[in-house]
Amino acid sequence: MTAPLARFVELVQGPEEDIPLDEASLLIAAHARPGLDRAAELARLDALAAACPAPDLDGLRHQLFAVYGLAGNTRRYNDPRNSFLNDVLDRRLGIPISLSVLTMEVGRRIGVPLSGVGMPGHFLVRHDGDGRIVDPFNGGRILALEQCSRLYRGMHGDRAHFGPHLLASTGPRAILVRMLANLRHIYLAAGDPRSAGWVHELRAAIPPGSPADYADVARALASTGRITEAAAVLDELAESVPAGAAEEARSRAVALRALLN
Repeated sequence: MTAPLARFVELVQGPEEDIPLDEASLLIAAHARPGLDRAAELARLDALAAACPAPDLDGLRHQLFAVYGLAGNTRRYNDPRNSFLNDVLDRRLGIPISLSVLTMEVGRRIGVPLSGVGMPGHFLVRHDGDGRIVDPFNGGRILALEQCSRLYRGMHGDRAHFGPHLLASTGPRAILVRMLANLRHIYLAAGDPRSAGWVHELRAAIPPGSPADYADVARALASTGRITEAAAVLDELAESVPAGAAEEARSRAVALRALLN
């Protein structure tokens, strides 16, 4: 297990309220950017926070969007760099969830309490104090409920049902799962099974992992020649599923190991 993977597992399997989203997001990026200096990236977030003109939501929005120039990447939405926090800092471009994580983590540093809002199709941020909704993908604008509804229907159709339940707060584990789901889609669409493999490994580490997650990891590892590791994942899967599925998982592990003979 690589050091970034081991650290990611340590974080996501601890108490959810203790998961540092900034570090966990950078650990995802470290799988695509070996040697990434995570401490230096965290220091960049510290510097952004220190530059905020006021320790409130308006000061945060001014610094991140008016001064620093964070923006949604509307031209190349599916560029994987949009999901890596270090690249978002470098390029000042991202997708809704990565821009939201950056906003939340700089806000945390200056005492602005923010929560992720996992609206399907477009991640947002809520101020925990006054309930204001922020759209980091669109310049950090404040959205009223009706504007959230229009945004949602613009993605899902005029007949799509919108309600406040779609603006529920999203915890760190669910945010990381969603970030990884985006990357999985991007890499599979690009025909990059090696990168999809480490994405699957990270996803399976986040509890509660499902049998499908483990099966995905095994397939991804096997497709890149990591046969022994794939078989070990199937052995682990066999310990957590009903008898019939366990037998199938063990048989697949045996078949994989036979390829090494």
